Amino acid sequence: MEQTHTQTKTKTGNWRAFYELIKQTNPSKLKLGVALFMSIATTLVSLVIPLFTRNLVDSFTLASITTGQIVLLAVAFIAQAIAGGLSIYLLNHVGQSIVAALRDRLWKKLLVLPVSYYDNHRTGETISRMTNDTGVVKGLITDHLSSFFTGIISIIGSVATLLYLDWQMTLTMLIAVPLSLLILVPLGRQMYKISKGLQDETASFTTIMNQVLSEIRLVKASNAEPHEYQSGKRGIENLFRFGLKEGRVQALIGPLISFVLMVLLVVIMGYGGMRVSTGALTAGELVAFILYLVQIIMPLGQFTQFFTQLQKAMGATERIISTLEADEEDHASGRPLEDAGLPIHIDRVTFAYENGETILDDVSFRVEPGKVTAIVGPSGSGKTTLFSLIERYYQPTGGTIRLGDSPISDYTLSSWRSKIGYVSQESPLIAGTIRDNICYGISRPVSEQELRQAASMAYADQFIDELPEGYDTQVGERGMKLSGGQRQRIGIARALLRNPQILMLDEATSSLDSKSEIIVQQALNNLMKGRTTLVIAHRLSTVVDADQIVFLEKGRITGKGTHEELLETHAMYREFATQQLRMKQEV
Repeated sequence: MEQTHTQTKTKTGNWRAFYELIKQTNPSKLKLGVALFMSIATTLVSLVIPLFTRNLVDSFTLASITTGQIVLLAVAFIAQAIAGGLSIYLLNHVGQSIVAALRDRLWKKLLVLPVSYYDNHRTGETISRMTNDTGVVKGLITDHLSSFFTGIISIIGSVATLLYLDWQMTLTMLIAVPLSLLILVPLGRQMYKISKGLQDETASFTTIMNQVLSEIRLVKASNAEPHEYQSGKRGIENLFRFGLKEGRVQALIGPLISFVLMVLLVVIMGYGGMRVSTGALTAGELVAFILYLVQIIMPLGQFTQFFTQLQKAMGATERIISTLEADEEDHASGRPLEDAGLPIHIDRVTFAYENGETILDDVSFRVEPGKVTAIVGPSGSGKTTLFSLIERYYQPTGGTIRLGDSPISDYTLSSWRSKIGYVSQESPLIAGTIRDNICYGISRPVSEQELRQAASMAYADQFIDELPEGYDTQVGERGMKLSGGQRQRIGIARALLRNPQILMLDEATSSLDSKSEIIVQQALNNLMKGRTTLVIAHRLSTVVDADQIVFLEKGRITGKGTHEELLETHAMYREFATQQLRMKQEV
């Protein structure tokens, strides 16, 4: 009993959540009202037509048909068609505007969600929320909402008229309604389960496609086409199975409605024919009965579809709401940062991912303004995580990061990040032109001279000027039309154009060949002049000239000092330096 009560409460909650979500999109009440009014008007006209048909059948002679009757019938049919068309268009307009508003809210939300959200949610599923789930909500409004209201009016109006015409035949006919419901309601519940599974499977399949196609070079380089084909094939087969289940239920609903309708027609025709022969009923009334019968049975099937779609929409709503209610980055609070030319204090910083091991443990050091601090250590020691904390992608689980005497969280997120230039190992690019990528994220207008100067200082003008379309060259998805060194130089040009006070270089030359490394290193030297610089480096050339080196091992600092100091006092650093020197000699 308690479980049933909980389920009922949950369903009510789902319905309220769905209603509130739609209400928040602020749909046009006027358009929705006019659309429903038109649908109801169409239904009311359809309720009058059987009565008109009854009179036509009962007094059918050529002499009895007047021009006025023909005109009236024609006007009724034309008005019904126009009202129906207008209703469909207006409901589509309302539905599309609701979906556009939902997608706008979701897109705005997705852009301000923290990096940690994307660590825990697959991209394909997130895309599915934006496309498939919002589409389900639209389908309910555009395809099923009017049929639900008009169906109720059609059934009530038809039953009331039939009771007026012949209550005995009406009661005989109404026995079929509860029988139909007994069949249709369980099928509707089954349809809901299938539809929910289908939505989840579609999201999963979207994830697979997104993952494979975005890393198609890795797939091909690894000869993984057969493996990925099997993964995709499993998804396709699962979708096929759900589609078949849905088809089976629909295959039951359609014929069952037809069967009930045919049985009722035979009963009404037989029983009605008998009553016509005794004079209790006229032939016209019998024809009207049959027409009203159709207007009662057909909405029953539409009700099943409506409630199935409603359940799907409520399921989609849960997922949309869970995204909209996720914690987001706080872009509003704090004060603007005017000058970042102050020391950065990493003060006893500890960090662990959710339900994970500690990545950084009691890390403390000071970064002097205008100086270079190199972060060195084996893979997995927490170097990139430290950079993520400085960028405020995550919050430390212990300790603070301060700029001067103020925690960096005191400053607005946008003003803090505007002072930082980040050049990573991969130097990601967006699909678009070289110009788009160098100017990416810069809100002010950028002159051609500024653009070329940044490219020149990054040594990117050397290859850009050789391209047929120059700065308007398309770089391809994720910059795949360019080499690693070219992508890095565009990333450096972007950082130069931002003119940041704090510079973070995450192994910016580690994946390059010797020739590209020399050019990129020269560009980085231009970029580092007069800026507070933090460098994650594997290359000794970058480390030797650093003002300070911090050695990280398993999330803890095991050494701090200059290159010469650490060579004397830190065994692992000495080993690291010796290996690098040996590699340099071999090269």
